[in-house]
Amino acid sequence: MDVDDLVVVGAGVAGLTAALHAVERGLSVSVVAAADARDGSVPAATSTAYAQGGMAAFAPGRGDSLDAHVADTLTAAAGHADLAAVRSILADGPAAVDFVAGHGLAFDRDPSGDLARTREGGHAVRRIVHAGGDATGAHLHAALWSAVRHDPRIRVRRAVVRDVAMVDGRAVGVVDADGQFLPARSVVLATGGLGALWTSTTNPPSSVGSGVALALRAGATVADLEFVQFHPTMLFTPGAGGRCLLITEALRGEGARLVHADGASITAGVHPLGDLAPRDVVASAAHHAMVSTGAPCVFLDARDVPDLARRFPTVTTGVRATGIDPVRDLIPVVPGAHYHCGGVLTDLRARTDVPGLLAAGEVARTGLHGANRLASNSLTEAVVMGVRAVETASEDLSVTPPAAVPQVRHDRGPGTPAAVIRAAMTAGAGIDRDAVALENALAAIDSGGSADTADMALVARAVVTAALLRTESRGCHRRSDAVASGDADATFTLRLDGAGGELTASTMSRDHAPVAAV
Repeated sequence: MDVDDLVVVGAGVAGLTAALHAVERGLSVSVVAAADARDGSVPAATSTAYAQGGMAAFAPGRGDSLDAHVADTLTAAAGHADLAAVRSILADGPAAVDFVAGHGLAFDRDPSGDLARTREGGHAVRRIVHAGGDATGAHLHAALWSAVRHDPRIRVRRAVVRDVAMVDGRAVGVVDADGQFLPARSVVLATGGLGALWTSTTNPPSSVGSGVALALRAGATVADLEFVQFHPTMLFTPGAGGRCLLITEALRGEGARLVHADGASITAGVHPLGDLAPRDVVASAAHHAMVSTGAPCVFLDARDVPDLARRFPTVTTGVRATGIDPVRDLIPVVPGAHYHCGGVLTDLRARTDVPGLLAAGEVARTGLHGANRLASNSLTEAVVMGVRAVETASEDLSVTPPAAVPQVRHDRGPGTPAAVIRAAMTAGAGIDRDAVALENALAAIDSGGSADTADMALVARAVVTAALLRTESRGCHRRSDAVASGDADATFTLRLDGAGGELTASTMSRDHAPVAAV
């Protein structure tokens, strides 16, 4: 049986970056990802493909700097980011832009031929580079996937990974849903986020936290799971569920306004940056506007955005498909589950606390995002950490995985129907949370009835458990029953107990050292 130096689980930007950099470093690599049900030749939809805004990277000489980008990120993160992580990852932002451009991504250019840059919420300057107007993710994913597909050195396997294979506490490959063992000297989890745990989301249906479940079952630590970012402007369609159209924040960067039906501003007096405040602030303002008026949505007024249809073709096409013309009409929007700021705990070399197991992209918690992600930092982080994961794997090539499938734990515990989990998360773990609602959500998640969703239930249970532990409001975790507490500098971590499969919680210091059990 062939043994890869690296097996990558996931085919979004972090996974594809890792695969491409691995072969550049001379490593043997396989990418394992679920296939699109309509076309087995391509990977299933990833959140990368739906990203609209772009990549945030400071531009020296254009009124920007690393220090300015760091400052904006720390402000958005609500006092919970790791300064060392923020500075380290953002310093590599320009190199990340060069990496994807070198693998086929054609960024939009301004009339002078320089990279066109826009502004999004929380950014003091225009530093977001983009492609295809508001289709950056689709163009990025297509470019990297094309590069991977046409590279004969990269093996692509279309399968669902069920377990990380372990020997003596080390990851030595993965086992798919059919029991096939893919041995590897290192494993990179690049499985994306968990927005599809909620009834409506900007994420594809596969985004249910599978990487968090894989990591927990392998014995890894996860952190900051309570920080789930709700994007303030998801297209509202009555009765719609599943993935809904994201209305990019870049529209507000170009002058769009979030308003009530009568045109009154939603964010006036809420934050000095108004509609360009950090996402947690704007999403909360929209949510409370809906609660106070009883309206099912608020509106985005983009009618004064210059050349809207050309600059934002994805939004224009998607909104017009519902019978609304954003050039002439207000766009009905609601906050929607969007991005996971927490995840599998890693260092700045993508290492988890399980030897041989790495994580990159949205599945990982590096410390960059803190309690709330700054717009368009995610694609940048995914490229930076995808590259770093390979650098780490290339330093650890002496391991020889076994030829046979090692022992894996198949008793996954109870599951609950997916619809029940989503309803529970929507009702109890939305923008505003309190102890009663979270406890009710936990009870519903644990009600049982569907073993096939055991991993989904595990991740939902972990998110709610973390949300119960943090009794303060911070960033995109808002407790309506918040009390003055000592949570401010606490990072809550969770592990899965090997004996009974129970989640155990601890707090962690800034340097990743355990502080105390909870």
